[in-house]
Amino acid sequence: MRIVDLFSGAGGLTFGFYYKLVNGAFVKNLNNQILFANEFDDFAAEAFRANFNDIDMQAIDIKKLNRNKIRRSLNGQKVDLIIGGPPCQSFSTVGKRRYDDKAKLYQEYLRVLNIIKPQMFLFENVKGILSMKEIFYELDEHGKIKYYEKEAKRNGKTITKKVPKIIGYGDFIMDKLKKQFDEIGYRIEHKVLNAGDFGVPQSRERVFIIGIRKDLNIVWQFPQPILGYHLTIKDAIGDLPLVREGKQIKKYNIPCQNKYQQLMRGGCDTLTLHSCGKYGDKIRTVIKNVKQGQGKNDFNALVDEGIVDEKYRLTSGYANTYGRLVENEPSTTITNNLSTPSSLRCIHYSQNRALTSREGARIQSFPDWFKFEGNRTEVNRQIGNAVPPLLALAIAENLSRILEGH
Repeated sequence: MRIVDLFSGAGGLTFGFYYKLVNGAFVKNLNNQILFANEFDDFAAEAFRANFNDIDMQAIDIKKLNRNKIRRSLNGQKVDLIIGGPPCQSFSTVGKRRYDDKAKLYQEYLRVLNIIKPQMFLFENVKGILSMKEIFYELDEHGKIKYYEKEAKRNGKTITKKVPKIIGYGDFIMDKLKKQFDEIGYRIEHKVLNAGDFGVPQSRERVFIIGIRKDLNIVWQFPQPILGYHLTIKDAIGDLPLVREGKQIKKYNIPCQNKYQQLMRGGCDTLTLHSCGKYGDKIRTVIKNVKQGQGKNDFNALVDEGIVDEKYRLTSGYANTYGRLVENEPSTTITNNLSTPSSLRCIHYSQNRALTSREGARIQSFPDWFKFEGNRTEVNRQIGNAVPPLLALAIAENLSRILEGH
C-alpha cells in the first residue's frame, strides 16, 4: 500500500503499517510505503524521524500543506490510503469539551483527503466525537471567544471560573463528517474498538472511521478481537525494575516473564525513560494510603475517619484522580499525564509512585527500543496521544488484505 500519514504524532498509528509481526518480533513490512507524513509538534516530529528515518516527515502546520506541496511530495505516485487522527482532546468526555480551533482540525484532514483522493482512508478519534456538537461562541472584535465569570461549588467551597459565552449549537460532528465525506465521494463505516481486545494491556476505546471511495466495489469489515482474554498491567510491566523517588534505572534486572514482555524488549539491553521524580509531603502521603482500585474519594474517607490528618484532604480533581492501578486488570486509558499522581488513575499497582514514561509506553504497546523526544511532559504527550501500535497493526492487516485483493 502507498500511504499518506496525517497528524502522525510520534508514530503509533504509523507503526502498525510500517511493521508486521513475524515469529513474535516486529519486522519491517516491505509491502507498505509511507510516501510522506505530517506533524506540527516539533518534538513529536523529531521522535517520528528517529523511529522512521526513511519516511519524509513534513513538520509543518497542516494548513500549509497545500496542493502544490502535496503534489511535489507524491511525485506522481497514486495513494491507496490516508491514515491519521486529528487532535482529540476537545472531543474527550473527560474534562472540558470545547469546539475550539483544535476541534476543527478534522476539516484539514478532509481538505487533504479531497486533494489526494486515495482509494480508502482511516480516521481515528476518541469516542466523544460521536456525541459532540458544533458549538458557536460569542467573539470579540479580535475574533477571540468571550468569557464570563461564574460561581460554582467545589468540595464545599465557592469558586469563580471563566466560562465561554455560547450563542448556539450546530450539528453533531459525526453527522457533519458523514455529509462531508459523502460530498467528496466517500462512503464510511465506523466502529468503537477497544485496544484491550487486540493484545494491548489497556482498556482504551477509540472510534475508527473507514472511508471507501464510491467508485470502488470494496466491502469493509473491522478486525475481530484477537485474544480470548485481556492482558493485565502486570503482564505488561511486571519485569521492569523497581524505581524509587528521584531515581532512574537503565538496566533490566530480571528476565522476561511472558511473550508480551519479550515482544516489548525486542532484544534491548538498555532501558530508557524509566525514572521517577520527587514528590512533596502531601502527594507522598496520598500515594502511600491509596490501595489498588482506590482514588481521591477513598483517600478523603480516611481523612473523614481521622486516620489521615485534615491538612492532606484533596480538594480538586475527579473521583478517579489520585488512583492506583489494579495489577490483575488491564490498565485504564493512558493519558498525557501518566506520570502525574493527581491525574487520572496512574499510580503504580505496587510501588509508591506514578507510572514512568517507559511503563506508559509499554502499556500502549510501544516496544522498549522506540524513541521519544523532549522532556518528560513532551514524551508523555507523545505516548498518551498515540494509537497503540498493536491495535494499529490489526487494522493495517485488514486494510492490506482488502486493498491487495481489490
